Amino acid sequence: MKILPAIDLKDGQCVRLQKGDYGTAHKVAEDAVQTARGFLAAGADLIHMVDLDGAKDGSHANYDVVKRVIEQTGAAVELGGGIRTMADVDAVLALGVSRVIIGSAAVRNPEFVREAVQKYGEKIAVGIDARSGTVRTDGWLSDSGEDYISFAKKMADFGVQTIIFTDIDKDGMLEGPNFDQLGALRQAVSCAIVASGGVTTLEDIRRLREAGIDAAVAGKAVYTGALDLAAAIKEAE
Repeated sequence: MKILPAIDLKDGQCVRLQKGDYGTAHKVAEDAVQTARGFLAAGADLIHMVDLDGAKDGSHANYDVVKRVIEQTGAAVELGGGIRTMADVDAVLALGVSRVIIGSAAVRNPEFVREAVQKYGEKIAVGIDARSGTVRTDGWLSDSGEDYISFAKKMADFGVQTIIFTDIDKDGMLEGPNFDQLGALRQAVSCAIVASGGVTTLEDIRRLREAGIDAAVAGKAVYTGALDLAAAIKEAE
């Protein structure tokens, strides 16, 4: 199992939200490049980056920061947020990003995912963000009404090899992941599952590993010091 430390970008700044609420955004680090260097020094080999502005309004305002992180640190990066067309996918991969996360657009236009997977294979991941079991879109602001399990199965049938699952109510709350939903998802699909939201302790990581989860995103807990990244990476092995 891998640990993917997170860098969420809003207006070029490293921030964290609580439960996806943009009104709770607060700066957690001075510089994305410096932050990425620290993650690499702790042993991370893939950094999870989210363009919050892109997720909300489709802008690409943070792409220069992403490019700088990749070029100045050599980090492997996966990026999500506002990726809605094949041109967006092409542009993100041109930045040097290793894996592209399609979120809201996968719900609205599933055929886009099928085409992207046919073109780029394992470089395409789908982000499933759920609240009370239904998939949310547009920076978690809209409820699609679609069950997260049935949606995950559809994506797996399209050949998606990685699903990043977030329980919105756990995100940024330091309360642990939603093990029940993750367990149900693990039973439903055979592709890789990345747990996101609420990962706080080494015990969380041990339980995720034992549940067959392939990776976990660590965000707020790393920034607050509740979770030591190097220790988390060791626990996940």
